[in-house]
Amino acid sequence: MQHPRVIIADDHKMVAELFREVLSPEFDVIAMVEDGQELVTAAARLKPDIVLADISMPILNGLDAGQRVKEVSPTTKVIIVTMNPDPEIAAEAFHRGISGYVVKTSDATELVNALKDVLRGRTYLSSGISRDDVAVLRWQNKKFVQEEQRLTPRQIEVLELLVQGRRMKEIGVRLNLSARTVAFHKYRIMEVLGAKSNADLIKYAVRNHIAGA
Repeated sequence: MQHPRVIIADDHKMVAELFREVLSPEFDVIAMVEDGQELVTAAARLKPDIVLADISMPILNGLDAGQRVKEVSPTTKVIIVTMNPDPEIAAEAFHRGISGYVVKTSDATELVNALKDVLRGRTYLSSGISRDDVAVLRWQNKKFVQEEQRLTPRQIEVLELLVQGRRMKEIGVRLNLSARTVAFHKYRIMEVLGAKSNADLIKYAVRNHIAGA
């Protein structure tokens, strides 16, 4: 009997290898990619049964990439795997046609069960996230201010790199800025957005389709 075919998309190679090891007894991992654009290209070519995608990937975040995967391969099921248990992001994922949202702190059995459930046509949400919260948020008509109305082009560049997990010094080198200037930009971004943590920045970037989130 042929196993379901899976693509794993995560820019942390060790995590991707662990996923493959967990899935290998019952699933056929046909590709492992490290950024969102590479995922879309691979899905269009290979037409997998399932895609596992992290949210925080370079070039395209997991939600944007997952949405594009559904366009190039409509029968492919997409599951988001992430460290972020935020019900707002989970609601946004389901709104975009994604079938599952699994937190990386879940055990291996839950990940396997998630894949099996979405193959049966169901949706899957990690047990640690409130289903009621997600249900309410999913159907609320939320209106978000576009990022270009709130942040300068330079601040958006800094935000893109911050949500990729880049360090201040690395961002400075890429943008030809001092680390102190990068820190100032981050402070201003958080002040403008009312963000309290890096998780808030990621949430904002995901909502506003900022590349790299």
